[in-house]
Amino acid sequence: MIIDIQNVSWDRSDKHILRNINWQVKDGEHWCLLGLNGSGKTTLLNMINGYIWPTEGRMSVLGNPFGEFDLRELRKMIGWVSTSLQQKLYGSETAIKIVLSGKFATIGLYDQTDAEDNERAEELMRSLGCTALINRTYDTLSQGERQRVLIARALMASPKLLILDEPCTGLDVFSREQLLQMIAAVANEKHAPTIIYVTHHVEEILPCFTKTLLIKEGQVFAANDTTDVLTSELMSDFFSVPVEIKKRDGRNWLSVKGALWN
Repeated sequence: MIIDIQNVSWDRSDKHILRNINWQVKDGEHWCLLGLNGSGKTTLLNMINGYIWPTEGRMSVLGNPFGEFDLRELRKMIGWVSTSLQQKLYGSETAIKIVLSGKFATIGLYDQTDAEDNERAEELMRSLGCTALINRTYDTLSQGERQRVLIARALMASPKLLILDEPCTGLDVFSREQLLQMIAAVANEKHAPTIIYVTHHVEEILPCFTKTLLIKEGQVFAANDTTDVLTSELMSDFFSVPVEIKKRDGRNWLSVKGALWN
């Protein structure tokens, strides 16, 4: 079991942020985590990464029960791409060094690397269309280029779990589609890590994400096969407004049918 969350809650200042979360992710599954802003997605991710501890319940990530394993070591087994991570990186560092730092899960490259490490980093950048960026500094890259570099960084340590936290934020439609194609290629590789893709846009849920978790107001609204979750009826209940889901070219597209205010 990659992720095993049982009856987990997390409170802050007497406020329930997550309530009674139950979620299991098996090896080889690719999940989409869908929820509106403020639904509890980021809190759940921080918990999976071991940055916060459940107020109640039990959880295990990559077969390691919380309370019985060094969470600093756990983070080295998880590839994580997020906006918060992007803001912490040093703009003057070259793209290749940022990718290499993924081996050690550090902000900045402080450890010694060898020829094999450099070869792997260059191969990852080549596979993600980043060859021309190798010696460019991070602060000169576009948002789309930065996201590709961060995905290469996340894959550097050959993680068993890859978490992509709203990677398309800030991208134009063409950069978004290019990045989604790259993510699909990673997901379809023979020895791909289990991927958790986080978004609040239905159209970003690629066919490779065969499972979907809906989270609403800190609770699991649904967790099932994507084909069973992405229906007009269920999504209308989820968003509390009539919506229609239409499938086109293997992707689902949402349109609002009713008024959003009275």
